[in-house]
Formats: sequence, structure tokens, C-alpha cells
Amino acid sequence: MANYIIIGGDQKEYGPIPEAQLRQWIADRRVDARSKVRSEGETGWKCLSDFPEFGDLVKNSIPPPLSAAVLAKNPKTSGLAIASLVLGISGLVTCGLTSLVGLILGLVAMGKVKNSGGKLSGHGLALAGTIVSGVLLVLIPVFAVLGGMLLPALAAAKQKAQAINCVNNEKQLALAVKIYSGDHTNHFPPAGTWSDAIKTYAGSEKIFHCPAAPSSNRCDYAFNAKLDGLDSANVNPGTVLIFEAAGGWNANGGSELLPDRPRHRRVVVVAFADGSVHQLKESELGTLRWDP
Repeated sequence: MANYIIIGGDQKEYGPIPEAQLRQWIADRRVDARSKVRSEGETGWKCLSDFPEFGDLVKNSIPPPLSAAVLAKNPKTSGLAIASLVLGISGLVTCGLTSLVGLILGLVAMGKVKNSGGKLSGHGLALAGTIVSGVLLVLIPVFAVLGGMLLPALAAAKQKAQAINCVNNEKQLALAVKIYSGDHTNHFPPAGTWSDAIKTYAGSEKIFHCPAAPSSNRCDYAFNAKLDGLDSANVNPGTVLIFEAAGGWNANGGSELLPDRPRHRRVVVVAFADGSVHQLKESELGTLRWDP
């Protein structure tokens, strides 16, 4: 049987209600021939007298207009429908844990509203809760898988960027050493105070810090102690000049200061006496030249 929606004397909509209930309202003189009615699913309003199925019942009837007081039994919004929408939206912050419950409640609520004979409303809320819950149940696992695939790639990209930054730092430090040497008859700075000696040539202390260093040392690089004050003209260009280390400000020494674990995906950044900078694998560190 068809369901109907009625505009009461207070200009509010009531329903949908089944045909049997509307007939009872006519018998109880709760509605009259002038009451505005439309069938569920339609958009146009008509007078109740324009419906053939009710024409004889409302003929010559002139009862008072429908009011909220007369229609005391307004349809009640389904609590399950409301809960479905709330739980569905909550899935955004619970990673979908509440969405499954929201989906179930939404389906149940739609069934109850449909079979309530107009006593319950909230079909739209239940439908929205069902859709939101279903979408989240599908999308959240997809995002989780994509995240699991992207995280390693992002971590690798971050390490690569840090290594490039470290290379640039050592290039600037090696250049600062070269400028210092040019101002001091081509001699390298004293190993024990090399950081202090080139600080003004470096421009910023930021280049003394490696972005991947786990410590908060003022300096994350060390100077080859065997170059202490030597004339650069007497030093082999392939000799280690500056390298990654955890000794701190003015740290100097040799291979014993190399990091126990490389900071940049199994490579160590090393600057040489000729100003070049290279990323060396652990297996290549044993070939480094420390003696000038």
C-alpha cells in the first residue's frame, strides 16, 4: 500500500503514514478535504479531496486544520540511524574500528524505518551512516597498505637527502680550510684547533653539524691529525682531510674516529686534501690514505 505525507495546520510535515492510518485520521476528523497531501516519492502537493481513493470519505467534511497537538504521534527519529552515522564518522579517528558497527546499525535502522508504518523516521541518516561506514571500511585498509609501501621509500629519500646535505657541508669545510691555508702561507690549520681556525671562513656553524648525526655535538666532523700545520704543497691530494666523526668541536685523529655505524645508508662522507668529497661504502674505508 502507498504511504502519504501530510502538511498540518502548523505547516509542518507529518509522515510518511500508510493509507490505513490516513483513513483513520479522516474518520477521526483529524484531516479534511483541504489538507495538503502527497504520496511518498512524489513532489507535488494536492488537496486530500483530489485523491480518488479518499474522495468519498472527505466529501463535504470541514474539520479543523491539522495541528501538532492533534497529531501527537509524530514519527520518532530512529536512534539506530543516528548511532550509525556517528559511528561511521568516528571511524575517521578510530581507523575504521567503529565503522563496522556503524554499517550494521545503518542497515538495521533502514529496515526498521521502512517497516515502522510511519512511526519512525531517519532513513536518510541511516543511509548516510551506512555509506560513510562502508567507504571507510574499504579505504582505510587501502591507505594502510599504501602507507606501508611508501614509508620505506620516504625513509630512503630522507637518508639520501641527509647524505647530500652532509656532502655539501664537507665541501664547504674543505673550502674553508683551503681559504685558511691561502691566508697562512699555504699551511693547513693546527689539528687541535682546526674548527676554531676555519670558523670565520666557514660562514656558519651549521655546516659543522651533520643532519643525520644522532648527537647534539657542536661539530660532527673530524680533521686528519696527520695534516697538522703541514704545507699543502707537500700533501698528497688523495689524503683524507675531513671526515664524519662524533668527537665534537676541534676533534682530530684518524680512522679510529670513524663512526661505528655509517649515518647514511651504509656510506661515510669523506673530504680529501684536493677539496673533493666522496661517499664511501664501509668496504672502501680500509683503502683511505691517512698519511700525507
